[in-house]
Amino acid sequence: MDSSKEISEKVQRPTFIEEKKLAEQGYRFIAGIDEVGRGPLAGPVVAAAVILPSDLDAPWLPLVRDSKQLTPQRRELLSALIEEVAISIGVGLSPPEVIDAHGIMKATRMAMRSAVDLLSPSPDFLLIDYLTLPELTLPQRGIVKGDSRSLSIACASIIAKVARDRLMVALDELYPEYGFASHKGYATREHLSSLRRLGACPIHRKRFTSVMLSQRNKAT
Repeated sequence: MDSSKEISEKVQRPTFIEEKKLAEQGYRFIAGIDEVGRGPLAGPVVAAAVILPSDLDAPWLPLVRDSKQLTPQRRELLSALIEEVAISIGVGLSPPEVIDAHGIMKATRMAMRSAVDLLSPSPDFLLIDYLTLPELTLPQRGIVKGDSRSLSIACASIIAKVARDRLMVALDELYPEYGFASHKGYATREHLSSLRRLGACPIHRKRFTSVMLSQRNKAT
């Protein structure tokens, strides 16, 4: 029984069930919201908000998953397809200095609010992966594992991941010695080795433990 449950969870596909329930209650513009980049040692945390048509029936929808379950090539393809059909997309970010000043969770919520602010038309309901945004007066619901349950949230996950990866590739050109294009700022062996050897660069999160330790090691 347990193994069957684990298998079903692994192949779980996000659906429009939550969105359809809300549409039946009269909501028209339902935004799915997700973030990427809370864990890396460098770069911003990026959030996306996506409003999809309630009657969307594209042939590629069964391919949509939480962005972590997709290859970079599949994410790029789906991101372009989502951009073609979405009613509106907003992408917000909090840079490393904001993360250092406010902490990663507050910075994440700030990025999400920025993404919502960029939506036009404005949403009348928010479906958010795990979190809620109590500072916004909009009706909303935080959904545990929302990127595996809601198509709108999963699409936001893909948009945010592609946007952040592209940004980290661009930043790699400014700081090529750190390898950001390959590890995207996560704490890989390569990245940690660069930190110990070179210390932190301007896009590192200076208050993250591994970055602080690298600074001390560099100073000694």
